[in-house]
Amino acid sequence: MPTIIPRRWLVLLAVMLAFLPVVIDMTILHIAVPSLTLALDASATEVLWIIDIYPLLMAGLLVPMGTLADRIGHRRVLLIGLVIFGFASLLAAFAPTPALLIGARVLLALGGSMIMPCVLGIIRCTFEDEKERAMALGLWGTVGAAGAALGPLIGGVLLEHFWWGSAFLINVPIMLVVAPLVFILLPRATQTTPGSWALGQALLLVAGMLALVYSIKAIASATQPLAMALAVAVLGIGLLTVFVRMQLRSATPMLDLSLFSHPAILAGMIMATVAIGALAGVELTLAQELQYVLGRTPLQAGIFMIPIMAAAAVGGPIAGYLSNLCGLRLVASASLVVSSVALAFLAFADFDAPGFRVPAMLALLGLTLSIGLTASSIAIMGSVEPSKGAAAGALEATAYELGTGLGITFFGVFMSAVYSHRILLPVDLDKSLAERAARSIGDSYAVFQRLVEPQSTALIEAAKEAFSAAHELLLLTSSAMLGILGIVVFIMLSGYKGGK
Repeated sequence: MPTIIPRRWLVLLAVMLAFLPVVIDMTILHIAVPSLTLALDASATEVLWIIDIYPLLMAGLLVPMGTLADRIGHRRVLLIGLVIFGFASLLAAFAPTPALLIGARVLLALGGSMIMPCVLGIIRCTFEDEKERAMALGLWGTVGAAGAALGPLIGGVLLEHFWWGSAFLINVPIMLVVAPLVFILLPRATQTTPGSWALGQALLLVAGMLALVYSIKAIASATQPLAMALAVAVLGIGLLTVFVRMQLRSATPMLDLSLFSHPAILAGMIMATVAIGALAGVELTLAQELQYVLGRTPLQAGIFMIPIMAAAAVGGPIAGYLSNLCGLRLVASASLVVSSVALAFLAFADFDAPGFRVPAMLALLGLTLSIGLTASSIAIMGSVEPSKGAAAGALEATAYELGTGLGITFFGVFMSAVYSHRILLPVDLDKSLAERAARSIGDSYAVFQRLVEPQSTALIEAAKEAFSAAHELLLLTSSAMLGILGIVVFIMLSGYKGGK
């Protein structure tokens, strides 16, 4: 008989409030990229690092922090994470250079990596009943999906009246409210896993993950010599191999590798990685299309994406209800296939004259991706016992962060490659300026500010046309990826029965 905790729904409220600023921070910068790029004179490479150092570093920190939470208690680690996140937000808001902003984002990642696995671990420990847990994870999914979708709108409102740093500064008062609530509402006694927390193993995992992910970025973007990128990749694989061997020999491993024996956990991680990567990439490139190409303000761009936000807000509870009614396998795979259809439609849509169909497809995309992401949570958290809740939550959160970071990298590199190939630069443009203008539309606008007529107008018109063509091809590629993923997930979840 499952244990019923009387204050379980208040506990859920507390951890959802703690999770909200972290997930908003994943996407709030998407709408601020044009303003930030021009204000800091950041290059395309610096902008990519500003955006995705946060999810990529978190991907390496989540498992160690999830294990630490299982060892010493979710409540303690969560409160420390909230304090660090608030302080880092203050530093980021007033960063005067791209390098210092990247540094502040590193600290934000540390705080976020302590918050995310604790949230899922607390939900797993609090809700023993399988149906209640599905609904609780559905509500959590609502906060995650809606928060990610809300980020661009909040960013747009702030940038309409303040400078780009306000996108970070808003986290400070939120943390001042959330931390006391967490302190009061969360029970002091939580289930823990025996064993020590090995700092050396944690550093080994973080170093291996960062080296591997950096090499993938370097190879994809061609920012480093191929030989150097491959050497870093070999180093990362070597470090991770040593880490795995240490886990297999340890009586109390930092990462319980037996979790990967569950097909549902693997399916959930793959689904979370690809789906969140697609959502983050679509939001980022759509925000740039609206502002750079169509001349919308940050607020107008944020309002344009409200359908994604509104639909994502109801996707979590719907996923919990449908999973109990129709089965997780059908809900998970169908949501991804329908997402694929929505992206294919948006690839050929006219965003300058959206009518009814574009908002409807944006809403369908937000709804189905939200359902898919919540389904991944149900699959993962339903496959473990409560004492391993934070560890499983860390794996899922790692999938989210890797998906966000690699998704942004893939979308950015893809857009840059197609953009550079498609743009028709003015023939009399200086060679050094032409090289920068061909890298990205942000760089084209930076070059535009140094030119006079008729060169400036010719450059911007060529940039807009090239970006729109690249965006169309990108959406079609993402559509195909989600369609294939839907089929893969349907096969992988063939034996899923729920429960432990």
